[in-house]
Amino acid sequence: MPHPVEQEELRALIQRFAGRRVAVVGDVVVDEYLYGHTDRISREAPVLIVQHESTDRFPGGAANAAANLASLGAHALLVGAIGDDEAGRSLEALCGAIGVESRLATCAGIATETKTRILAGGINTTRQQMLRLDRSRGGPLPASAKADLIERIRLAAADADVVIVSDYGGGVLEDETIAAVRELAAAGVKICVDSRYNLTAYRGVLVAKPNEPELGAATGAPVGTASQSVEAGTALRKTLGATAVLVTRGRSGMTLLQEDAAPALIPVHGQTEAVDVTGAGDTVIATFALALAAGGSFLAASRIANIAGALVVRKMGTATVTVQELMDELA
Repeated sequence: MPHPVEQEELRALIQRFAGRRVAVVGDVVVDEYLYGHTDRISREAPVLIVQHESTDRFPGGAANAAANLASLGAHALLVGAIGDDEAGRSLEALCGAIGVESRLATCAGIATETKTRILAGGINTTRQQMLRLDRSRGGPLPASAKADLIERIRLAAADADVVIVSDYGGGVLEDETIAAVRELAAAGVKICVDSRYNLTAYRGVLVAKPNEPELGAATGAPVGTASQSVEAGTALRKTLGATAVLVTRGRSGMTLLQEDAAPALIPVHGQTEAVDVTGAGDTVIATFALALAAGGSFLAASRIANIAGALVVRKMGTATVTVQELMDELA
């Protein structure tokens, strides 16, 4: 837990979240959950039969980052690509219902990326995830869609205090769109990048937020210990020319590397075991970027994001945190 004086500073920063404008650019996903129960094995194959009970859908990927921003009181603008299909229309409706401003491009001939998780258990047991079925886009974006996306990115950046790039490798962020992001960064736009596979492409951005496996893949350096995290994170920051790198380290907390400050090792918040880490990185980058938009320092933003990440992994499925939850945790 932060020092009492720092607690008050963090609480004051959280109170400035409301109305800050943050754009999220990237790969949007429909996270679908099918719930049921099972009590017998199929005669057709050695598999459990799931009796369907209900279905839930949530904004996933970049849309989950936007959902977290909206849950924290920000004005979230979401830029990405969806297909002209039922899943895409569902995602736009989900965004509208939670107050996310959708600036999604609808592209004929592609599918909206969907991740379907089947969770089931016995009548008196806890449901567990049995299977995940992924439906990907199914092809590259047409050239006209790329041009449309770049224009949407530029307009959103001009309308926001901070831009989050959420690159899951789904194809929205390719050479042309990444070049547009770098141009915006060079023009002084505050850009925070969360990229699963292509971190080193984002030279010149303000902040990069890898987890340890992503950091290792980007630098080729060993990770896992605090000193290795510092060394590899520093190397990445210099490669990107970024002002800061925030490394998320799971149960070991976070490491913040800044251009002009000593490394900050932030221990994991709380003692509660994680229930589900789905989308936790989205919560962290959303909270961190929003804290920067509200005028917080990199260290203060990291500490609040650390608390938000600890809260969201206590929840099942694709989840968000609220300002009240953050304030209660700091009370």
